[in-house]
Parts: sequence; structure tokens; C-alpha cells
Amino acid sequence: MNRYQFLHVTEFHYDGAVSESYNEVRLRPIHDDFQNVLSFRLTTHPASSVSSYRDAFGNWVHQFNILSEHRHLRVEAESIVLAHESPAPSSALKLSDLDARRDEHLENLYDFVSPTEYAPHLPQLAEFVEDAERASGGTVWGFASAASDLIHQRFRYVKGATHVHSSIQDSLSLGAGVCQDFSHLLLAIVRSRGIAARYVSGYLVPQPAADAEARLEQVVGGQASHAWAEIFLDGSGWAGLDPTLGVPVNLRHVRVACGRDYGDVAPVRGVYKGHSGQRLSVDVRVCPALDPEGREQLSEPAARPAEPPDASERPQQPIQQQQQ
Repeated sequence: MNRYQFLHVTEFHYDGAVSESYNEVRLRPIHDDFQNVLSFRLTTHPASSVSSYRDAFGNWVHQFNILSEHRHLRVEAESIVLAHESPAPSSALKLSDLDARRDEHLENLYDFVSPTEYAPHLPQLAEFVEDAERASGGTVWGFASAASDLIHQRFRYVKGATHVHSSIQDSLSLGAGVCQDFSHLLLAIVRSRGIAARYVSGYLVPQPAADAEARLEQVVGGQASHAWAEIFLDGSGWAGLDPTLGVPVNLRHVRVACGRDYGDVAPVRGVYKGHSGQRLSVDVRVCPALDPEGREQLSEPAARPAEPPDASERPQQPIQQQQQ
């Protein structure tokens, strides 16, 4: 069991005055049997009144509006999370058993078996499905694990190769992408085989900097907002795989929101009225909630500001960030 403290800061700097900013965020971590949210606080600058509700997938959604003119928006989400060890995924469920119950499976988990805009069922996936089946040992978990390994082996992590609205078609064409793309690829492959799967947005707690794997995670953005997929296994529930790193999820993966794809779980989404361009920066700081002397403190910033977009006239401009 591990106890972590997170500070997730999202900032928008505008080239000029904007107004009527309407926003919703999914930044409160999931609270369930495998992780407990001990505290959560959301603040905005300029200050606003924040309301909240749970969406159809059980995620906490916080909404706020800033109607007056402003040139800067800062959203801070502070969380302390206690992560528990989850049981090992069941490897007993066979693909043949899943096929025999396909209609029942489709009826009960339709949202997580059907194609989506980000993760469509494309003809190019057939090769991945065939290769994963050969390496699966005939089990559902074996198939999903093999598919995750194939993505990790065959695709390059290239920051900026795709954008927030990219579907898997872009990463298939490029042979590259970021964690958002690789999670969507895994969803599309396993769903094409009739296996239910969902997209997970969260954090990956960094390893000690001297560790070789930690250096890899820094390259692939593992210290910032991260994403992976979970597979549904009859009898044991949801089990996670991280195709970006090529590993099953573990205590260092902290879940924030889940859904059919990125469209259901975007950490920050909104619009504003104005003619100004914007510059987005995301800063995620994470550390054990208590240091060896019992004091709470935060680590150095992990994320870096994005490059400013073209500041052409935008009467109403969307706000959204890609998961790297």
C-alpha cells in the first residue's frame, strides 16, 4: 500500500482579454476498493464557484464558469491517494468460452465492446488480432497482454506526432504516437476480438531517477498525466495494461477517470469567448504524501508548457489537452 500526494496545475495564458469561459474537469481520482481518496481540493484563479456531479461512468466532474474578462486561467487540483495492491488478473477465462457467451457479453458491456470515434474497428487491425491470438495461449488475458506487447514493440513514442483529436488511424499510418494513441490502439484490438475494455486516465508515479526504467518513463511522459486501458475479465473484474510502457498496471498507476475512450475522460475541457490565442501548460507534481521525517512536500515539476498555437481570430475557442 502506498500513499501519494498530487498537485495537478493547468494554466492558460491568453494573448488578450477573453470572457465567458465555461469549463469542466475530471481531476478527482477514483475512490474504490483499490485506491482511497483521502483528500481532494480544486481551486481556480480567477476564483469561481465550483459545482460537481458524477457522470455515467462514475467519474467526478467539476464545473466552473468565469464570465468576466481575464487573460490567465489557472486550475489547481490537489489530491492525496492511498493505493492498495490489487489481486492478480485471472488467466483462466478462455477465448472459446468468451465466444460462446458473446451475445450475453455484448448485451451487458455494450459500451466497452463497441467501436468509438477514437478507437474504430479498422481493417488494419486484423494483423494485430491474429498475432495476439497466436501468442495468447487461448486465454482472454493472454490475448490482451499479447496485444499490449505488440503495440509496445511496433510503435515509437513520439511526442507531438498526433494531436488531441487523433484516432488510431493516425498512429497506424505513422507507426508512432503517445500514450493516448497506444491506449486507443489496445482498446480497438481487443474490442475487435469481442473483449470488453475501457480507457483510463490517471497518473504514473515516478520511480527513483537513477533507475533505468525511470529514465524511460521520463522520455514517454510518465510523470505527467498518463493513460492506459483496462480489460474486463469475468469473475475478477477490470484489469489494467499499459501499452506505452509494455507492462501491467501496478501500485504506481493511479486512476483518475475511465470511459469508452479519451472523449469521456478529458482532464480539462472548456470554451471561451474572445479573439485571443492561448498557451497551455500542465504541471503535475507527485511524491509520497509523507517524507521520511513525516513532512508533506512536493517534487519538482514534471510537465512542460506547450508551444503557443497560431493566434488567429477565434470567436469561441475550445480548451482541451492531449494525454502524453
